[in-house]
Amino acid sequence: MTLSFFDQFQSPTFLGIPLLALALTLPLLLFPTPSPQWLSNRLLTLQSWFISRATYSVLSPLNLGGHKWALMLTSLMLYLITLNMLGLLPYTFTPTTQLSLNMGLAVPLWLATVIIGLRNQPTIALGHLLPEGTPLPLIPLLVIIETISLFIRPLALGIRLTANLTAGHLLIQLIATATFVLLPLMPTVAILTASLLFLLTSLEVLVAMIQAYVLVLLLSLYLQENV
Repeated sequence: MTLSFFDQFQSPTFLGIPLLALALTLPLLLFPTPSPQWLSNRLLTLQSWFISRATYSVLSPLNLGGHKWALMLTSLMLYLITLNMLGLLPYTFTPTTQLSLNMGLAVPLWLATVIIGLRNQPTIALGHLLPEGTPLPLIPLLVIIETISLFIRPLALGIRLTANLTAGHLLIQLIATATFVLLPLMPTVAILTASLLFLLTSLEVLVAMIQAYVLVLLLSLYLQENV
């Protein structure tokens, strides 16, 4: 049976039971519960500092109307970061490499921003489909283009996250395979590829964090247009 490098992106099963639900709930168990005490330990202090800085960076482009989304956006970013980071461990599975999961997150959140804009300020929300000062002959064409770009947004959110994580995991898989194959044949080259693998793994850790931040930041920008 010939195995494919893409087999690592298949949803794992155990006794016919998909383990995707377990992979999705595991990150929730890793964050310690905040303590009601005045003085907390170093882990809780570091967690609180990271959450406050991440929340500030995400909400800085938003006006006060969008601050109602602070809890959900921050929770989503931390959740995605944890999922992406756990997927880099050996014998684990990254749920965010599944396009269906990413689209299931991106489409409802994008649709919520659009509905909020149409409910609170319908004139401004519809005005985004037609830039100010557009010549009269170009109005139908620009409305079609802006409408298409509006519906492409959730696709961009989901596909960007999936493609970046999938590409990084494939590169790690390829270089790791090359390292094991070259180790008995050319040890010097194998050491060089192992060094490259270490650097690529470090880069993938940064990508796992940055892609979660980018998705939430784009959602906040879409929200800013509609609040």
